[in-house]
Amino acid sequence: MSGRPIEGRMTSAGEDGVVVFHIGVRINSFCAVRSWWPVVRAMAPMLAELSREKDSGLLAYKSLLGGVRELYLVQYWESKEKLLAYAAAPDKSHRPAWAAFNRRLREGKGKVGFWHETYVVPAGSHESIYMNMPEFGLGKATGLVPVGRRGDRAADRLRIS
Repeated sequence: MSGRPIEGRMTSAGEDGVVVFHIGVRINSFCAVRSWWPVVRAMAPMLAELSREKDSGLLAYKSLLGGVRELYLVQYWESKEKLLAYAAAPDKSHRPAWAAFNRRLREGKGKVGFWHETYVVPAGSHESIYMNMPEFGLGKATGLVPVGRRGDRAADRLRIS
């Protein structure tokens, strides 16, 4: 985690809808470096490309470890359309990386696992709270505001009566 903690109770500034995309790999055989290392290495250039292009739709991301075998990213996107456009764009890094990964996945016979999940979250259907934290998660993607500005209770921030 980077940045200095912001004292007090904060919430994400964004009230619009958001797309949350989880993507990860599981190393099933550490000895099969040729199967999993290219997969792990391929993500950094894609994230750099998306970060450089301000209209790409990627708002923020966080790399995480899930134990010893699992690496994954949580990404926040402006819309499902921008996420899908990037995934399908013939002139971006994703398409060739995906094709190479699929070849390695078939050749590797189960030595590396892959998964992704996409959540389309409509406006009014997400809330967050960060206490004594630096910008993180959705708050990093949309900015932070004091909790009182969006409601003191989770139900207020979720627009639930």
